[in-house]
Amino acid sequence: MNQKDINNLAEDMQSGAVAETATGFPTEHKEEVSISRRKMLQAIGIGSVMLAGSALFPKLAFADSEAQGKDDQKLDKGAPSSMLQVANVQALSSIPKGQLKEGTLVYVSGYYTAGDGGGHVVRWSQSSTAGANGGTVHQGTGIGAGRWLTIHNGAADFRWFGIFGPNQNADDALDAMVNDPSIHRVEAHTDLNFARRHVFHRSHIELDFGGHTVTTDGIELNTRDNPFGAVLFFQGTQAGGSQTVTLSAALPEGRDVLEVSNASAFQVDDWWIARISNNSGGSAQRELDYLVKVTEIVSSSSIRVNYKLGWPLAAGRTITYTKMNPVFHCHVRNMQFVGVPVPPNPSASVRPFETWDQIGSNPVAYEFAVECNVSGIRATKVFWPVIQRRYCSHYITEQCELVNPEERDWGGTGYLTQQLNVLYGHVRDCNTSNARHLNDFTCAAYSMVENCHGDGDDYGPFVTHGQYEHDLVYIGNSGLLSFANSGTTWGDSAKRITVKKHIATRIVANKRLTDLTLEDCYAIVKEGLANSGSIWANVDGLQMRGCTAENMITLSKGSSLSKRKNIIDSSSFGMLNGYEIARPIRANTVGYTPINGDLQISNCEFYNVEDVNIGSLNKLTLINTWFKGASPTTGKVRVGTKEIVIQGGGFINCGFVLTGAWDKSTSGNAAQSVTLGGGAQFSGTNGEKAFFKSTEGGNAVTFNIGQIVSAAADADTAHFHIEGAGNRLHSIGAHFKGGKYVADGGGFGAENFFCILSCVEEGVDRTSLPAEEGDTIKHGAAYNMIF
Repeated sequence: MNQKDINNLAEDMQSGAVAETATGFPTEHKEEVSISRRKMLQAIGIGSVMLAGSALFPKLAFADSEAQGKDDQKLDKGAPSSMLQVANVQALSSIPKGQLKEGTLVYVSGYYTAGDGGGHVVRWSQSSTAGANGGTVHQGTGIGAGRWLTIHNGAADFRWFGIFGPNQNADDALDAMVNDPSIHRVEAHTDLNFARRHVFHRSHIELDFGGHTVTTDGIELNTRDNPFGAVLFFQGTQAGGSQTVTLSAALPEGRDVLEVSNASAFQVDDWWIARISNNSGGSAQRELDYLVKVTEIVSSSSIRVNYKLGWPLAAGRTITYTKMNPVFHCHVRNMQFVGVPVPPNPSASVRPFETWDQIGSNPVAYEFAVECNVSGIRATKVFWPVIQRRYCSHYITEQCELVNPEERDWGGTGYLTQQLNVLYGHVRDCNTSNARHLNDFTCAAYSMVENCHGDGDDYGPFVTHGQYEHDLVYIGNSGLLSFANSGTTWGDSAKRITVKKHIATRIVANKRLTDLTLEDCYAIVKEGLANSGSIWANVDGLQMRGCTAENMITLSKGSSLSKRKNIIDSSSFGMLNGYEIARPIRANTVGYTPINGDLQISNCEFYNVEDVNIGSLNKLTLINTWFKGASPTTGKVRVGTKEIVIQGGGFINCGFVLTGAWDKSTSGNAAQSVTLGGGAQFSGTNGEKAFFKSTEGGNAVTFNIGQIVSAAADADTAHFHIEGAGNRLHSIGAHFKGGKYVADGGGFGAENFFCILSCVEEGVDRTSLPAEEGDTIKHGAAYNMIF
């Protein structure tokens, strides 16, 4: 005990702020203490002699000079709270029982030897029969009543129990401290080893391992399939009440007032799990399944909770409420965790032997927990997630790391943190390397992931299961993203996910993901990783700004819930030969449907275009957007969009091949329309030898061409190549250079018009235009400036 500790102890004793372990109650020390000067020096050390008469122990009274010469080993008779000093814990038992008085204080200089760090102050409790644990409760002389109880201010130390390293398991000491309600903080000052998996149901406790290494050599087997079998598992308990209600009316999205069958069972500040019955499409398809707090009793059949619904709930669905006693403020900090080896598994779906998944270890888990934070855990060789959470709310996970877990192919293994049914979480400043997931959200809402980074990221550092996650934000992270992508069992659904300033090998968000926002995201190519450098997204309120995909963007349609427009702006996309910008109709395809909505692409660039497919979309609007062919002979885009509008931008060594509208079920034909204007420019040539080509049988295209510049690189390149019946073309104010027109087989005439008016033509081959001019065919020199 140093000088500062003694001063603090004296002040605490004087103010009554020092706690006595094993009781949980503070003890006031108001009696004057009478002790010989020699014993005082013995207690405080020679270096503190100048303090004896000042601030240290202000009420301390020294014995007279005659008493000083007497037997110093004998306790003063008038000292019910005398302060002694012994060298170690073992020496406590050498104090004769007959000389002990209630409240006697002893400073134990060390656990084994003075100054070894295990020093603490104990108080004699004559009547205590608390179980001795070797740290906060010491056995007195004999075997009857009477214990030495450690005095503390709520902070405890593994060294009090003689734990000075991993050679002695720290499990008993951990249980003694955490299960003592008078202790609110546990500190480690050495490396530790744990051989058991601990479950705690208490609140208001902080475990700080001081950055020391925690190992689990010889740890007991976990139960089967149990990521919650951590070294430290903080778990709330069920309070006993439950009820179920069938919704009499639909609950809209954003509602925070829920229907109950009998509101008298609820009180403000109660915590309940509210779980909706699952949809028929999957056993875990639940839009509501959270631990929520009651904030108001609204009526006899309704309550307000601290959560706004992310999804509408239909009338007739049932909600089951289960009352809980969560744990609060259980924090774990500053640990270097090293798990135990687990034999490799040659199969990702079959255990190599019965107890294989029970061998590994992981540090922390929470269930039914509120405001329980984790920080500073650096882990390796784990099996289950480093931090596992379920039914948690209002928490922070920060400055944690996972490098090289033992397993990552078996479901649920190799995560930094998995969070099931959580609200209001914040994960920040974390990283992984060669792990499975850095951050997994399953049925999560109103949470954020910030400044987290995963390398060796083929398994996807950032994922959601698709169990109706909503209102999640990712900012400034790096690593593969995969959202709502775990299968129909959970629902394949998520809503309002925003990702900003992210770099990844892939961004996969192509299931039923509504109102996805991507800003300043970069998908990079990684050699050996299939489909790297790509963004896959669901066009249901999709908004992208300032994004780059080095290899491909692929869009599909899995849901139609959004009320906002689909917009891609100020982005750049490389293209792979044969891939799809928008998925076409396919037989027997689940989850990838044609896009039956509109998409606006503004100020973007598609480069390295070879043979790319825009297989669907009702309307595609391209504003100041460029398509650039990979070479003058390969650049083409096959387009099945019903309506194409191009304003500004244009093509370089690229062309659109019109394949007929993707949806022929309503109109009965493959009609498409193309509108060009706003100064769009088309130049060079391409493999199809046409900037716009429509030769599909039965396809009827309407062209509306305005102020554009179309400059063919050679005489064989057509500004437009149109064949078939029922086509229409109207061009006013365009400028065509070189190349040719091919339209004589386009079925123009009668009600199908072909008009080129007020256009400028420089060296254009006009020999393949419709031959007869009349009311519906006009393209001659009388109408245009032809050079």
